[in-house]
Amino acid sequence: MRCLVVGLGSIGQRHVRNLRTLCGDTLEIIAFRVRRDTPLLSDTMGVEAADGVEQKYGIRGFSELDAALAENPDFALICNPSSLHVPTALACARAGCALFIEKPLSDDLTGVNALIQTCEERGLLAFVAYQWRFHPLLARVKELLDSGELGQIASVQAEVGEYLPGWHPYEDYRRMYAARRDQGGGVILSQIHEMDYLYWLFGMPGRVMAMGGTRGGLGIDVEDTASILMDFGGIPVHLQQDYLQRPGRRAFRIVTGSAVVVADLLAPRLTVFQGGVLSVDEGFEGFTRNQMFLGEMRHFLDCLAGAARPAVTLEQGAISLRMALAARESLRTGRIVDLG
Repeated sequence: MRCLVVGLGSIGQRHVRNLRTLCGDTLEIIAFRVRRDTPLLSDTMGVEAADGVEQKYGIRGFSELDAALAENPDFALICNPSSLHVPTALACARAGCALFIEKPLSDDLTGVNALIQTCEERGLLAFVAYQWRFHPLLARVKELLDSGELGQIASVQAEVGEYLPGWHPYEDYRRMYAARRDQGGGVILSQIHEMDYLYWLFGMPGRVMAMGGTRGGLGIDVEDTASILMDFGGIPVHLQQDYLQRPGRRAFRIVTGSAVVVADLLAPRLTVFQGGVLSVDEGFEGFTRNQMFLGEMRHFLDCLAGAARPAVTLEQGAISLRMALAARESLRTGRIVDLG
């Protein structure tokens, strides 16, 4: 089996490491990359060498996408900047590749329907990579909600805050896709994972209102702060996002008529109080961040083998994108955006 990796930045290298862990040398890996200044990185974002990712992982590199696709890869990992995801994925789909597309699906809706239609017509597997779906704490919360034992949901508060200059210590953060409007950056799209898990847990919101902007003095041309209120069928859900917090925070709280769920995704720890009494207190000792990425890659390989169906389809990836774009539009206009 042959895999094409488009982009060998930090996330592309992480997926390559995990593919080698899961498949060893049985998988042939080729790559198309434009930027060649990303160093060889470790699992913890440390620099192992100034160059050499292709040599270390046995990758054949190409400087043109068409040349890489002429090698007839079985599947493609789309790991380039967000604004390039859809046109790149379309080219790969038209060449017959199954698709593993990094989040967000895109930075706008242009070409999304064409991509969905192309994959449907050709019967191609397509998966949007939201690794937090593979976090055991979120899976446990999903199980509790689906059981109905927590009662009717009254409100939800979610928060994600990370210091952008600390994301990639090896490079100037202002060059990263997350800091650049032309590459689909901004806190709303770059931290879209919360949109996905809120949709996974509660469905799609009907209305979205956002406030915030570029407030942190980071010298970037995209929003670094967003405070978003969403209406999930009468349930108010507040999401706070920023590029500023040190130390970082990723957490949410669910309040129902009889229970309070408190989830710290970084600790990670889940506590549930029912009737004011502690009923669940679960830590996830030994859990490491890369286990989510290994989990999603293992799931994708199972889908390729016909042993599973994609946990996040193109259609579902388009829904979280629509949520994020509605928040961005509200931020720009100051108006409530109706998602229908």
